[in-house]
Amino acid sequence: MPRPITSVADLQALARRRVPRMFYDYADSGSWTESTYRANEEDFQKIKLRQRVAVDMRNRSLASTMIGIPVSMPVALAPTGLTGMQHADGEILAARAAAKAGVPFTLSTMSICSIEDVAENTDAPFWFQLYVMRDQEFSNGLIDRAKAAGCTALVLTLDLQILGQRHKDIKNGLTTPPAPTIANMINLATKPRWVYHMAQTKRRTFRNIVGHAKGADNLRSLGKWTAEQFDPALDWDAVKRIKDRWGGKLIIKGILDPEDAALAAKSGADALIVSNHGGRQLDGAISSIAALPPIVREVGNKIEVHMDGGVRSGQDVIKARALGARAVYIGRAFLYGLGAIGEFGVSEALRCIRNELDITMAFCGLRDIEKVDANILAENPFAVGPKKKR
Repeated sequence: MPRPITSVADLQALARRRVPRMFYDYADSGSWTESTYRANEEDFQKIKLRQRVAVDMRNRSLASTMIGIPVSMPVALAPTGLTGMQHADGEILAARAAAKAGVPFTLSTMSICSIEDVAENTDAPFWFQLYVMRDQEFSNGLIDRAKAAGCTALVLTLDLQILGQRHKDIKNGLTTPPAPTIANMINLATKPRWVYHMAQTKRRTFRNIVGHAKGADNLRSLGKWTAEQFDPALDWDAVKRIKDRWGGKLIIKGILDPEDAALAAKSGADALIVSNHGGRQLDGAISSIAALPPIVREVGNKIEVHMDGGVRSGQDVIKARALGARAVYIGRAFLYGLGAIGEFGVSEALRCIRNELDITMAFCGLRDIEKVDANILAENPFAVGPKKKR
């Protein structure tokens, strides 16, 4: 009898065995020394909870909203590149699991399944994440395609104007196409489950790009195009142009500093995501959970504040909520589930997080997620004082 899945860590262990090393490492790595990647998880553990007793714990509710959209719990699936390389058709499977769980799914620009693939193979609306490219015609086309697919929010990522260096990707030969090294071939031969599923699908490249961008017609030209296309000139004027073209709910991702948060609030966006890109960009940057309180203090009454980075459990979710986040996004947590057991694995990751969140909330003496605030915390090393007048 297989061992039951009791936590995201169980799914991570399975994914490590089942996903080819280059793709597992792509998801499970940070830039340079990975200090920020590690801090994202470790800093959650420094926050301690107050246990309460002899309170009525019946009829608990985790229901909430994100940018006015009802969600079954304050959790969304983050946009992650190469999701369809953790498991064949990964974006479609993850979107289906999210819909069943009643939480949003966000499709990355750098996905394997295209916007149209996900729209045609799922029933629930999803969100789309945009990277701004030098080719403005292509970026505008992505926005228009997301509109046509019925996406209900655009997540605009601002912290990938240039790429942080991830040592594992270089050492693994993670290029486009992947380097056919002896080590990679040997490792691939040990992943028959992954190979079997990939052989059953036609979706094995960046389908949002190939066939849509000039000069990106195959894997080799795609690699060159991608390396040259992230726009280092991206600024707040560009954000306004994108907002105007999109015309719907806009979420700005990649905010880590209160000054940038203030600019995001002025942009007219509906929400911002406190995020350091999972520790994959600026190594040595502050963890997302440590960055959250000063940003909430700066703009929490002007714009909805979300966060991502290091969320692996329901306890992480409630701690972020206590520090002022309206909701959190999970990336690696659902990717582990996807790589481990496909759609069922994503559902299991969400089930584990929901269960931990529900039980922890009860232990803290509350029955409604909307009532969670800093009063549930016994120790908070990231507390900030009252806002100073300027």
